Amino acid sequence: MAGTNGFSVSGYGPERSTLSRLMARDSVMRRLDWPILLSSIALSLIGSALVYSATRNRTVINQGDPYYFLIRHLMNTGIGVALMIGTIWLGHRTLRTAVPILYGASIFLMLLVLTPLGDTINGQRNWLSAGGVSLQPAEFAKITIILGMAMLLASRVDAGDKQYPDHRTVLQALALAAVPMLVVLLMPDLGTIMVAVIIVLGVLLASGASNRWVFGLLGAGVLGAVAVWKLGILDAYQINRFAAFANPALDPAGVGYNTNQARIAIGSGGLTGTGLFHGSQTTGQFVPEQQTDFVFTVAGEELGFAGAGLILLLLGIVLWRACRIARETTELYGTIVAAGIIAWFAFQAFENVGMTLGIMPVAGLPLPFVSYGGSSMFAVWVAIGLLQSIRVQRPMSA
Repeated sequence: MAGTNGFSVSGYGPERSTLSRLMARDSVMRRLDWPILLSSIALSLIGSALVYSATRNRTVINQGDPYYFLIRHLMNTGIGVALMIGTIWLGHRTLRTAVPILYGASIFLMLLVLTPLGDTINGQRNWLSAGGVSLQPAEFAKITIILGMAMLLASRVDAGDKQYPDHRTVLQALALAAVPMLVVLLMPDLGTIMVAVIIVLGVLLASGASNRWVFGLLGAGVLGAVAVWKLGILDAYQINRFAAFANPALDPAGVGYNTNQARIAIGSGGLTGTGLFHGSQTTGQFVPEQQTDFVFTVAGEELGFAGAGLILLLLGIVLWRACRIARETTELYGTIVAAGIIAWFAFQAFENVGMTLGIMPVAGLPLPFVSYGGSSMFAVWVAIGLLQSIRVQRPMSA
């Protein structure tokens, strides 16, 4: 029985009514994928501890404040979670209609990087800075490539006109992806190009396009890599990274220094590590860029195989749940978006961890959720928002 004020008088007050609404079977809270959300939060919090350990003694970069990077990492995580909530609220279907605007804005920001407004950091001209805030537009290009290709490839299939994307639609999707990739190549940002190529392949595979396109792109990729090498598009430091990967003993005190120190740090951790904040390689500041590209070395040294394995397990949960979301959605557009995010996260994590272990070349890619960096953190949380939106908006089973 309900009272005149609208609340139940049977012992269930307004708090219980609110809780009931939140946890109703068709509510957003109930339909969220909690394993993927909690794993992403756990990765970001673990990353905050690793970033703090890597930077608390580095007075050259932390401006004398040992909590400088920790506070900003937590702030970036908070902003990222807010962006995820906003993405869920808007919905992936609404963003589908806004793809032309998002795509144009992404290209515009990347072109600004090539003007005097752009900044060069660690040999790469891929940053915009204003008022002490830096933005890396190429991180958001990954999202616009996924959304743009998904919009084109799924348009006629979801409308019921086609069973699979035709050749003309595939060409249009590839042309859409090629424009931001060419701009990124001019920076040059080899790591982002590598991720973009994997995203394109993942999107095509999920769309049901002919396998001839996939094999053709693989062949074109090999020819393109040879052309880039022969034409001298890559900078000298990028060529040296590949040379050091092919021959680790080439220049251990120079170009091979990062990877050698990274392997020493990870190898010294053993099973359980030296203890958080007690790693000699980390405390001694032997590993460069340890809060960003090489943050996994902090986990390997201070948390050992167990801690590093936990990070990989949490990343695995994110990918596993994303695969379930891609499989269970009833629209091709949602499947393609989820598949593009899976390809992005999987390759970037593999490349980041692989370069610290010496099994992949150094490409300057952050570890999703864990590495310090605002743009990368914002982008991955928007991607989580897209995955959650696909799950929340799917039809409920009877």
